[in-house]
Amino acid sequence: MKQKPIIGVLALQGAVELHKAHIEACGASFIAVKTPAQFASVDAFILPGGESTTMLKLIERFNLWDVLVEQFSKKPVWGICAGSILMAQSVTNPTQKSFGLLPITIQRNGYGRQLESHHAQIQGYEVSFIRAPVITKLDDNVEILAEYDATPVWVQTGNKIASTFHPELTKQYPSPMHKYFVDLVKKNA
Repeated sequence: MKQKPIIGVLALQGAVELHKAHIEACGASFIAVKTPAQFASVDAFILPGGESTTMLKLIERFNLWDVLVEQFSKKPVWGICAGSILMAQSVTNPTQKSFGLLPITIQRNGYGRQLESHHAQIQGYEVSFIRAPVITKLDDNVEILAEYDATPVWVQTGNKIASTFHPELTKQYPSPMHKYFVDLVKKNA
């Protein structure tokens, strides 16, 4: 791997640019990615928060599903909020297609609608839960990195990570979650 790992944030929809300062504060390079050539150029992916159904529609419209499946199989991936929905093996409320990268079941809008969005401390760092999903089931091989109200909110299997909250919205750089992910990318080089 190059001296600075390149972290690609899927830039079809959602909170993309907000990751730049966090990634760069970890000593990595940020790139917003939309094309197969860009996907191939990165060392890892962040699937950002946003609207998972809109992201799926754009992935289908631009015929990116197969190339993303191939790239995700070879590289570390971190899904945040909507990105965690895209990574889940099973999605409820309602059911939808996903990449099945993590053996978890996730419920869309598990905390409620926009009015129930809130901030919380996760490992001493303020994060945002915005129409956040809830992990309702996970296999035994899934490591829980953090919980909130006795519910897993940050999980990992191998080089695949999901968080149901947004650390990128807090302007204290880098977030411990971004640091953890970049360190994982460096270890998986």
